[in-house]
Amino acid sequence: MCPDNNEQTNTCCIANILEVIVKLQNRSEKFDCFGDGCDRPYLGPTPSTVCYNTRPINLYRCSDGELWTFPYTLNGTTGESSVLRCEQVDGCCATCRVLAPNPDTTATDVPYVATDSFVTVNLSCCGALTCLPDTFIACS
Repeated sequence: MCPDNNEQTNTCCIANILEVIVKLQNRSEKFDCFGDGCDRPYLGPTPSTVCYNTRPINLYRCSDGELWTFPYTLNGTTGESSVLRCEQVDGCCATCRVLAPNPDTTATDVPYVATDSFVTVNLSCCGALTCLPDTFIACS
């Protein structure tokens, strides 16, 4: 558990960042990917006509600083992953989809695939997060 004097600050900071990420992801789903104006829903050039719709994240436990991993099942295979797509933030709770490594190793521009595994994280138990490079995830 986070020390009492830092718990509120850590939760607020991480929740605020995740709320921005969710807004960016939701915004990208409402625009086509072919625009090249100032309001295009992605940053930077894309290697193809696929626009980014996900900013994958890793979360770290506050208690010991270790990377959180979560179980998933994909195409009948089970595994664990530390890569998440934040879907919703409600106060100090975040609902995230577990992302799995893309089984198609030739698709180097799509490193992860969506699973049907979701976790709800109490952000007061989260000490840090890292953002991975933006990517496209086909979410069901």
